Order: sequence, then C-alpha cells, then structure tokens
Amino acid sequence: MAVDRDAVIAWFAELQRVYAANRDRLTELDSAIGDADHGSNMDRGFSAVKTELDKNVSASIGAILKTAAATLIRTVGGASGPLYGTFFLRAAAVCPDRTELDAADLAAMFRAGIEGVVQRGKAGPQDKTMLDALLPALDSMASSLAAGAGIDLMFANAAAAAERGMQATIPMQARKGRASYLGPRSVGHQDPGATSSYLLIRAASEVWKTA
Repeated sequence: MAVDRDAVIAWFAELQRVYAANRDRLTELDSAIGDADHGSNMDRGFSAVKTELDKNVSASIGAILKTAAATLIRTVGGASGPLYGTFFLRAAAVCPDRTELDAADLAAMFRAGIEGVVQRGKAGPQDKTMLDALLPALDSMASSLAAGAGIDLMFANAAAAAERGMQATIPMQARKGRASYLGPRSVGHQDPGATSSYLLIRAASEVWKTA
C-alpha cells in the first residue's frame, strides 16, 4: 500500500481542519508559557496552505510539500513558521518527483523533516519543545518499519508515541524558546509546540489509515 499525491493533499486539508478546531486550545496552552499566538499562527498558516494548494495543484508530492513550506514561512509568525516550514522543505527534498510513497519512503520523509527541525531550532529531547513529540514519533516509525508494519500501523503507533511525548512535557522545565525565560514557572504546563506536532502526526494517521 502507498500514499499518493491526493492522499498528501487530503492530509493538508485535514491539518487545516484540525488546527482551526484546536486554535483556542493551542492559544490557551501558549498563553501560559509563550506569546499566546500559537493557535492563531497555526490556523492562519495551514488555512493559507490549503488555499494555495487548492489554487495550484502540483504534480509531485515534493512540489506539494515545497508549496506548504513556502506558504508557512511567508504567513506564520514567531518560531512556528520557520520550524514547520523547514520540516516540509526538508521532507520535500526526499521525494522531489514522486507521486507515490510507501511506508519506508514516508519514514524517510519524516526523518528528514524532523532532522531539519533539530538543526533549525537547536533543541533536543526534554527541552520542552515540539521535538518532544516528534522525536518519539520518529523512533516509533523506525521500530514499526523494522517489524514490517504497514503505513496504517506505523502512523497509528507514531501518533501514540507523539501523544505520550506531548504529555511528558507537562512536568518539564523549558530549556529552549520563549518558555525557557520562565524557568521553574514553565513546569506544569503542556508545551504548545509539542501539541501541534502531535496533531500533525495524528492527522496523518487518520487520513492514511487505509493507505
């Protein structure tokens, strides 16, 4: 089974819906330890991505991901635009002319994207950032692939791992980003970036569960 370009377009449509639905929740989380704009940024950015993709349907998955990256960098403020933009730009480089991806291709695509976030954000595990959801998801994908899992199970497992990683940010003290300025006061709050990253993985799992 494989994910084709239409399934990638469907993923972005789901992301637009999910971030619109979770706008207030992400804003609430960000108001505790950030600038209270993560919800509006993600909603605005992925709404712009859907609009752009509706206008310009690209032939390849790589071109779709590049369009998403450029749109997010252009429309999303703060750190979210560059970080999510980097994720999709690096992911695009793995599949520049492809119109279909299998489980190994998708894992490689996510690995490239997440490694880009690591390099761009200069963060790591337990820094209380989006990587605390993305890195466990990536480890889970590798384990699923090694066990011979298909796309549906690989992303279901990855979403569960990302959710656990997201929840694990609550007792952490932030060491990177705006939340790090709060020191011990950042403890007890779920990281908004880890939450939006979990939603990214969960949306892929929901849309690609029959791929």
